[in-house]
Amino acid sequence: MSRLMLYHQMTSSSDMEMETNIECDSKQLTNNTTSDQPAKERTSEGALARRAEMYQEYMKQIPIPAHRGSVIPFTSWMGLGKSIKQLYGQPLHYLTNILLKQWDQLRMGSEEEYRPLDTIIHPYKAEATIWLMEEVHRHTSSHYHIANLWLSDPMHHAFVDSIFPQLRSKS
Repeated sequence: MSRLMLYHQMTSSSDMEMETNIECDSKQLTNNTTSDQPAKERTSEGALARRAEMYQEYMKQIPIPAHRGSVIPFTSWMGLGKSIKQLYGQPLHYLTNILLKQWDQLRMGSEEEYRPLDTIIHPYKAEATIWLMEEVHRHTSSHYHIANLWLSDPMHHAFVDSIFPQLRSKS
């Protein structure tokens, strides 16, 4: 089974099923270990690192849209991200979703907190900024870094999108 298919199966399950998969992977690894395998690979952290690696490989395969649809009105960064996901039918990277949340949090307490963002930043520029960050996250992020972030955040599943676009095979 390819890593992409395995990742798709793992992420399309509920959170509880995902945790069960990690536990099963850990038990299976423990039962099938050889002296060659590092101890880290036999732990749930190792299973999480493998999931992060599959996730990163999957995200690398999704092409960034070359042609943009239309002007998207938005009041928040996360709102714009949600609209982009719906319009283009593809997920945004975990790190992009986290960044959008942080950008919205940065506005709290500012004079412009309640002003719609599309009246502050032009929608074309905002969307282009998200796609630029998305490209950086998809193509240059370390799966080790992602795994460490996931390990420190028990709610990381909330920022991993469950949109699965059809990928074109690279022939």
